[in-house]
Amino acid sequence: MNNREIIECYYRDHQSELLAFVSSRLGGSNEAEDIVQDVFLRILLCSNPIMEATLPALAYTIARHLVNDYYRRHTCRTDYAHQLKAHAPSEEDSAESVLSIREITEFLERGLLRVPEQCRELYRMHVYGGMQVREIAQQTGDNYKSVEYRLGIARKEIRKQLKYVS
Repeated sequence: MNNREIIECYYRDHQSELLAFVSSRLGGSNEAEDIVQDVFLRILLCSNPIMEATLPALAYTIARHLVNDYYRRHTCRTDYAHQLKAHAPSEEDSAESVLSIREITEFLERGLLRVPEQCRELYRMHVYGGMQVREIAQQTGDNYKSVEYRLGIARKEIRKQLKYVS
């Protein structure tokens, strides 16, 4: 039997067991079906030869890792949501926010005065324009690596400046 046949046979016979395993770890979440599907997709994409004897251990290991990843993402999302709620700007903070943004922009511009003009313009396109390195290279007609190098020079200088702020 080849890999695909072994996996198909295992899926038919043990998919419900794996679903029960994942559901018990997630407390009956609807995500369990997605995780089980991802388990079999990862096994199918595996290029190494698969043996019938080791397939159950592989499937349960992948499932366990995906459940851990699910909880890790879930924890990060809830922590971030709590931080957003805790630090939601009030009307009093809005004036300070505008001021601090202006101060940060002025600080960045003072730091950019220390780098060559080419690097300065690329950094502005990246930070203020939100452009990726590829987009900057296309717009300026420069080589991707040279744009990346010049951005690196500007970033290093800005990091040096930021050390003095904190």
